[in-house]
Amino acid sequence: MSTFKRWMILAIVSSALLLIVMDMTILYTALPSLTADLGATASEKLWILNGYSLVMAGLLPAMGTLGDRLGYKRIFTLGLIAFAAASLTAAFAPSPGILVAARVFLAVGAAMMMPATLSIIRVTFTDPRELGLALGIWGSISAGGAGLGPIIGGLLLERYPWGSVFLINIPIALVALILTVIFIPKHAGDREKKWDMLSSVQIMIAMVTMIYAIKEFARRGGSPALATISAVIGVLAFLIFIRRQLRSASPLIDLSLFRTARFTAGFATAMVSSFAQLGVQYLITQRLQLVEGLSPLEAGIFTLCLPLAALIAGPLTGLLTHKYDVLRIQSAGLLLGGFGIGFYLLQLNGAMSGQILGLTLFGAGLGAAMTTASHSIMSNAPAHKAGMAASIEEVAFEMGGASGTAIIGSFAGLLYTLSLKLPGDMQAPAQVYDSLDEALLAAEALPVAVADMLREAGRAAFDDAYVMVVSGAAILLVLGAAVIGWTSRRSSRAGSIGHSR
Repeated sequence: MSTFKRWMILAIVSSALLLIVMDMTILYTALPSLTADLGATASEKLWILNGYSLVMAGLLPAMGTLGDRLGYKRIFTLGLIAFAAASLTAAFAPSPGILVAARVFLAVGAAMMMPATLSIIRVTFTDPRELGLALGIWGSISAGGAGLGPIIGGLLLERYPWGSVFLINIPIALVALILTVIFIPKHAGDREKKWDMLSSVQIMIAMVTMIYAIKEFARRGGSPALATISAVIGVLAFLIFIRRQLRSASPLIDLSLFRTARFTAGFATAMVSSFAQLGVQYLITQRLQLVEGLSPLEAGIFTLCLPLAALIAGPLTGLLTHKYDVLRIQSAGLLLGGFGIGFYLLQLNGAMSGQILGLTLFGAGLGAAMTTASHSIMSNAPAHKAGMAASIEEVAFEMGGASGTAIIGSFAGLLYTLSLKLPGDMQAPAQVYDSLDEALLAAEALPVAVADMLREAGRAAFDDAYVMVVSGAAILLVLGAAVIGWTSRRSSRAGSIGHSR
């Protein structure tokens, strides 16, 4: 295969990957206007955001295996078609329920494409140096693309309604589809490989019910009993899924891959990185609009440093993977990301340049961590399980992203509710305790003096919750760095002992 064709294939799959990861965050800046137009509640907003990632994460293992069975080009092509059709439906959704359904359909298309992107890269690039660079570019797009979502959304919302954030997917998907037919070679696949959709349903039930339990626990007026029942169902579904994988001759996820410490470390790094990035970025874009009063475009531009840093750090890190211990780079990346968040919080009430520097360090650290996580996973799995390994990696990213948005968003909402203090004589609707969005909407119908007090109290409560939750994300990254660093040292000692023998 010619050099031009190899890198053209990388460009094609990268364009599809960019669409997939951008759709995880592109609604961040559109959420306030979407909420106003569709009348979405706080709970519906989180499902509009998380339904996409949760369904995708549940389907990824099955779609990765299906790609191994049917061929990577075929499953990638079908995913592009489904993604374009779902984008058209989402753009004109008349209600929150229909938008959630369209996002689920988007997730189906994304789940078909995502494992195929890594599998196609794995079979296209056989030279270790080229493979490292290609995976670095893939990792930087995965990290940076999510960061670009709010910016693209902000640009579109300056002139067009919120549905435009979905319409932009259609021409890109159609061009990628045409180029796929021309350039990507056909992969026959292995028809003897079994496709276990039941296992995919089991893991999806586990994730959805556990996320629902978190939301119900954190929601004002939520039912502890319902949250507990949902959590129990989630744990049972997860245990049933694990049992099925261990007993199956052709498991959807080969759990034996996790016996390799480097593979497991890559999975953990991908999940923690995605958790922190999407959860923190969700809160940042909300704060910039609701507290600072920035427009969607201004909020997107403010956070531009994050994806740019990730896009630069990814390929640079990919070039280093054959020279240095990948686990040490992962640990350093997580540590840099945690330090970046901490620095950003220290500058929260200071100069904007300090906040931008903190977010830049955050983006660079996670770009490096995600790139090396991809390398650890794909290079420590056998070639005939490339589709499965790719789907496991994507599960880590999607589960991390979905749980990050859900957990960080839900606990920020809970802490906001607990922190909101209104004057005893203020007459305000009960829903002002649900979210800052609700408080600002309620303020519009109140007398000026009362409205100003409500806005001030709401923004102060939001900032209190914001600092606590984002600090928790920084601590998580530092702890993750320590664990991966320990794994690296332990792996190095084991290698030295084995070599001496």
